[in-house]
Amino acid sequence: MTATANPLQELLAEKGVLLADGATGTNLFAMGLEAGEAPELWLESQPEKIVKLHQDFVDAGADIILTNSFGGTRHRLKLHHAADRVFELNKKAAQIAREVADKAGRRVIVAGSVGPTGELLQPLGALTYDEAVAAFAEQIEGLKAGGAEIAWIETMSAPEEIRAAAEAAVKVGLPYIYTGSFDTAGKTMMGLAPKDIHGVAGDIGSGPLAVGANCGVGASDILASLLDMTEADSAATVIVKGNCGIPEFRGSEIHYSGTPPLMATYARLARDAGAKIIGGCCGTSCSHLAAMREALDTYTPSPRPTLAEIVEKIGPLRNKTANETPAAAPRERGRRRG
Repeated sequence: MTATANPLQELLAEKGVLLADGATGTNLFAMGLEAGEAPELWLESQPEKIVKLHQDFVDAGADIILTNSFGGTRHRLKLHHAADRVFELNKKAAQIAREVADKAGRRVIVAGSVGPTGELLQPLGALTYDEAVAAFAEQIEGLKAGGAEIAWIETMSAPEEIRAAAEAAVKVGLPYIYTGSFDTAGKTMMGLAPKDIHGVAGDIGSGPLAVGANCGVGASDILASLLDMTEADSAATVIVKGNCGIPEFRGSEIHYSGTPPLMATYARLARDAGAKIIGGCCGTSCSHLAAMREALDTYTPSPRPTLAEIVEKIGPLRNKTANETPAAAPRERGRRRG
């Protein structure tokens, strides 16, 4: 499929709000992925499981599916001795998602997942801005070749890294979105506040198709971030892709507290708070996503929720402000979306 300037626009005009998919990592772990194993290598060794994941999300009602390429830069793949296979693995990720989307019988957008490199940019680290752009461009070239329509830049902390990925997307010729993970006292680990997300890369190319938040701590916290983002710019297309409740360790396993009814409530509150693209991140299964689909399909507009109403319906905040002691939020593999 040929990439268009804004693949989201037509579908948003038709539906008003779009449902993005759920967790990648959580669901692949449930399929047998081992801790420390690269999900991207399953594109070749277990492609049928990646197909099933995408198909299950489409069957649950997703309008947007994200490729299995979150760790697809050379910096991440080198940890698995695959730094020389960036293009082919990302192309394969997009091809698998594209095949599922094209058989859906309805419009399903394929977004190429682009996660952080895991490196710190200068002056805090050794990675230069130009090196970051080159690494992201290498990944996005593969995603575009495989049929991805959007560069979906996600789980970001550093504004400079968002800008590098956005610049890479423009160089390659894909429109882009970006989302931050506001998991540190209501800001990203590198200090970016939700209200400031809009201006991070607005001057790069034609600007982002959408901006927003994903991952983080829990559903209440990401909805609090959403309120800040939509208050700062009510005209922007804002994405929220929150974790399925609160992540907690049970022995060596991570468990997410969110139920399908809770995620349905989250989806309705996100819609009322101004989100145009709503999905799930870590812990979000296909049953959670199906509940979110039904909630959006039967949506009756309500007034914009207050923070107090969100807490009442979803549960307490975990780390909203710098004046609170942030709760430790476990992350699968320390960096894995979903």
